[in-house]
Amino acid sequence: MSSITITLSDDHLAKLREIATRYNVKPEDLARVSIEELLTRPEESFQQAADYILHKNAELYRRLA
Repeated sequence: MSSITITLSDDHLAKLREIATRYNVKPEDLARVSIEELLTRPEESFQQAADYILHKNAELYRRLA
């Protein structure tokens, strides 16, 4: 596993610490999980296509259910 160093403004660091405290986790863990979620999230174009298909075929899916 590799590591990186990031620079945050004092305001952003304070906000990160505040949110981490609220969730009872370390700021580093909150940042890591947030980045991992961003990297594993489906691309917006895929999500739009999936939403379109689900909406377009909603009646068919209802009948098949």
